Amino acid sequence: VLAEESLAGGQFSSELIPKFAAMLERLQLEKSDVDVLAVVAGPGSFTGLRVGLAAAKGLAEILQKPLVALSALELVAAGSKLGADVVIAALDAGRGDVFLGHCELHPKLEVRTRAEMLVKPVELAERVRPMNASLVTPDEKIATAARDANLSIETIAAPGPELMAALAFAHLDRGVTVRPDDLDANYIRRSDPEIMLASRS
Repeated sequence: VLAEESLAGGQFSSELIPKFAAMLERLQLEKSDVDVLAVVAGPGSFTGLRVGLAAAKGLAEILQKPLVALSALELVAAGSKLGADVVIAALDAGRGDVFLGHCELHPKLEVRTRAEMLVKPVELAERVRPMNASLVTPDEKIATAARDANLSIETIAAPGPELMAALAFAHLDRGVTVRPDDLDANYIRRSDPEIMLASRS
């Protein structure tokens, strides 16, 4: 990792591109030196995903560079040190919910998702036990709920830029890229307006 930047909450859209440009300048790199652009396409917050995806699409178009879409749940699965072939990645989804990803782990950082779902913490046991795999999470609240339910649990550090870059290059090596026009967010949960419309119908 040559450099990393954090964005202030609520300032994503105004900070992302200027900080990207400043980082390249600080490293004395040109935009043409970029090999691939990678973005986490979800699951995550609606605003954060929209801003990140819009920036990645724009940069990929302008720079004519390959674009890789990463899954937040697959990043968590790739961070496991259990050596298992199958794990269940878990992330805090906010609003008292948990994102789950039933993931297969293959050599050379290849992660395949069998299923994704949104559950309540009280549902962890009934959802996870039939999958017969350990839960992997960077979130201590989820880990505590899993321990309370007597589930097999591995707590890891939150995936950082090094793992993201490694997974992105693994995708690129396999030719797994996405066209900017085809890149879309994976929210898993519906937006508030969609939920409100469904409740009225």
